[in-house]
Amino acid sequence: AFFWLLSLLAASLLWSVSVRLSGREDAALLPLGAAAAVLLQELCRFACFKMLKKADEGLATFSEDGRSPISLRQMAYVSGLSFGIISGIFSITNILADSAGPGTVGIHGDSPYYFITSAFLTMALVLLHTFWGIIFFDACERRRAGGLGLVVGSHLLTSGLTFLNPWYEASLGPIFILTLCTGLWAFSTAGGSFRNVLKCLSCKQEPESQAMLYSALQVPPE
Repeated sequence: AFFWLLSLLAASLLWSVSVRLSGREDAALLPLGAAAAVLLQELCRFACFKMLKKADEGLATFSEDGRSPISLRQMAYVSGLSFGIISGIFSITNILADSAGPGTVGIHGDSPYYFITSAFLTMALVLLHTFWGIIFFDACERRRAGGLGLVVGSHLLTSGLTFLNPWYEASLGPIFILTLCTGLWAFSTAGGSFRNVLKCLSCKQEPESQAMLYSALQVPPE
């Protein structure tokens, strides 16, 4: 969350400098500002990965078996979730403040679905940041430039789709489709499979897994 706040600070400073240099503050600068903010967020995500990687190596040196007690996938999940939560908080704070009034949504012909749509968009962003964190860390660990490019590209696409508001059908639908696809990609990246899901739902274990469980509990198998 701290790294995301750093990216927000850097984006705010960049916006202030751009407005002062151009001498104007209009809608033409907003897409460029949004793109710069996305790139700064991903840059801070990479800095977060490097720091956690160093911390992981340090924890491994102090452990008895030479392994870190926290896996890189766990770090990726927590980092992505933290990015998502702090991003969602900042996205929804001003909207919640406006919802306190005065005024009525839609009274001047605006969409009456503004607040509920903003809530769904915030939820999608929290999930997307979580999925992006898992995919991004895995791509950095395996040095896959394609994975990094797809994360940055999908982040830019999501940010760009929000400019279609208040045409919510054109923004909310594609963003949720992108969220679903990214979630499946993150699930696969984390080692998940359809077979594991079926085993989890059926509450069945493999014979080898059962033997290991009995051995760990020191209970003779039936």
